[in-house]
Amino acid sequence: MKKTVLISVSNKTGIADFALELTKIGFEILSTGGTARFLKEAGVPVKAVIERTGFPEILDGRVKTLHPAIHGGLLADTTNPDHMEQIQKLGISPISIVCVNLYPFRETVAKGAPEADVIENIDIGGPTLIRSSAKNFRSVSVVIDPTDYDEVLKQLKETGETSLELRKELARKAFTHTASYDIAISAYFNRSMAILHPKKLLLEFNHSQGLRYGENPHQQAAFYAEPDPEPASLPNLIQHQGKALSYNNIMDTDAAVRMVREFKAPAAVIVKHANPCGIGRDESSLMTAFERAHSTDAQSAFGSIIALNRKVGGELAARMAKNFVEVIVAPSFTEEALAAFKKKKNLRILTLPLTKPPTPFTELKRVRGGILVQDSDTIAENPGNWTIATTEKPGPETMRALAFAWTVVKHVKSNAVVFCRPDETVAIGAGQMSRVDSVKIAVEKAVKEIRGSVLASDAFFPFRDSVDEAAKFGVKAIVQPGGSIRDKEVIEAANEHGIPMVFTGIRHFRH
Repeated sequence: MKKTVLISVSNKTGIADFALELTKIGFEILSTGGTARFLKEAGVPVKAVIERTGFPEILDGRVKTLHPAIHGGLLADTTNPDHMEQIQKLGISPISIVCVNLYPFRETVAKGAPEADVIENIDIGGPTLIRSSAKNFRSVSVVIDPTDYDEVLKQLKETGETSLELRKELARKAFTHTASYDIAISAYFNRSMAILHPKKLLLEFNHSQGLRYGENPHQQAAFYAEPDPEPASLPNLIQHQGKALSYNNIMDTDAAVRMVREFKAPAAVIVKHANPCGIGRDESSLMTAFERAHSTDAQSAFGSIIALNRKVGGELAARMAKNFVEVIVAPSFTEEALAAFKKKKNLRILTLPLTKPPTPFTELKRVRGGILVQDSDTIAENPGNWTIATTEKPGPETMRALAFAWTVVKHVKSNAVVFCRPDETVAIGAGQMSRVDSVKIAVEKAVKEIRGSVLASDAFFPFRDSVDEAAKFGVKAIVQPGGSIRDKEVIEAANEHGIPMVFTGIRHFRH
């Protein structure tokens, strides 16, 4: 008796050659609908499933292979005499290979198809075939990935059968395939029904690349990507030169990308350990934007990540290449720029579209025993809705500086303060347990003139001490969320110093 292969695929890459080779080594091909027609047109002899089941395809093809004559042949353990006796009495023949992949559900959703089309692309028979075959891997080879065709054929030609080791690996891939498919369907329903935090959160990420190590050499690490990442997200980075990206490179590049996408005008962001050590912008010159960012804290910029939201030319590339930089990411680079970077063979040069504003997404953070889930901090803010809390009011240019500072401070680890002018950071105080210490550290590290700059704080001032400290150095305006039980005391301090203070009503903690 000929061995049987059941083939029913949506992705027909390589399937005709695979099927033809199987027939040459004595297999009978059993197939359905469109796959059967495709194989016949390719010159492959095919037997229709209906010839085995004696039952037609019904309900517009929704039911084709859901039949005991099929699943009995898939689930019979060929090493179990009782199983073999049962199927023999029922006239059911074993099926030794199943080659199935599923309706293009994700692709249909991605095209924005109407719900009716999406529902019709939820495969039922395919996952059932795959799961039956994978469960019975001791007797059945289940092939869901075209890249496995060659190895299956190789083993069949050499020994007449596939190895148990290969069948088990194929089963593992098969169950992963159906799990991924079900996650996509679940996610679709959650989105379409606006369920933000379902009772069961099913996540899927695909291995993108192995990393040399994690934050430290004794920690193993890898980078996993979403199945359908948005264009301006890190899985879509194109690397033009340099060493492989490390765990810390990816973390810091992500932080830099988030920051630079905040700005419509040409902008440069320099990041170290996920904090900015300088941000600059200019309406016409990316070089000027970079110099504004770099001059904030050139010492800390050593070994940094630089993100820019415009094409980088040769002159700017030569300027940046003078410093030790780990990563430079931009939407594109001129040939002159790429040539300038080649002198630094370890420097990682990346391209990613960065001109569009950030889009909301879900943040995940692993804690022992679970994960924390929250919306990303991409709330739209309008300075026109801010409240001026003091007697003194900021003028238009000062408001522009405050808006810039408020954009920057949301990307600095808490407790965070930044001193800024309208298009550049002046000093940055990050990650202190006391807010007044963040002010003092920023001032201590400052190389630019603080007098005449504005101050932004990511959360309210719990005491007036930060205002008093800032006033010593000539800060001309302050922006903060407000909301402290001591707001009155803080406002009085600002009034005493003649410093306009603006309340945004929104906090930007970043842990």
